[in-house]
This record gives sequence, structure tokens and C-alpha cells, in this order.
Amino acid sequence: MITQKNVEYVANLSRLELDDADMNNFVLNLQKILSYVDKLNELDTSLIEPAAHVLPLRNVKRTDEVNQSLTNKAALQSAPVTSNGFFLVPPVLE
Repeated sequence: MITQKNVEYVANLSRLELDDADMNNFVLNLQKILSYVDKLNELDTSLIEPAAHVLPLRNVKRTDEVNQSLTNKAALQSAPVTSNGFFLVPPVLE
């Protein structure tokens, strides 16, 4: 059972400020979600194999095509500072 105290706790962890209307809305919606999950738990799933996804996953890859790349000069033309053909950036470590 979801209570207003539960929602306040999670909102605090999430750094959310909820007014009373939002708080009541979240309590009601979360209670509905949990009651739906309880209904799903009543189903017999003993013959169903566990799966991470309901649909089969596959990688969609584009063909590897060689294309013209930027020249060093073109890549560096909009850099504010360069040195010997490289981007010059401030040091990150002391």
C-alpha cells in the first residue's frame, strides 16, 4: 500500500517539490500500478521461460562505407587556438 509518506520520501530523494494535488495524484497512480502488478502475479507463468525482453533483440548496423573525411586544416579552421596541427586546450590536471 502506497502512502503519502512513501511518496514524500521518494520525492525528497529525487529533490522534487510536490504540492498537495500532485502528492495525492502520485499516491493514487502508484496504488493503481501496484494493484495491476498484483493482478499480473495471479497468472500462472510456470511454463513461460524467463526473458529480459519481450521482443527479440538484434543489432541494426549500417554498411561500412569509406567516405571523404575532413582535412586537418578544415577540422582546425574554427578552433580558437591550435598548435602544430592540433587543438590547443587548457590543461585539465595540475
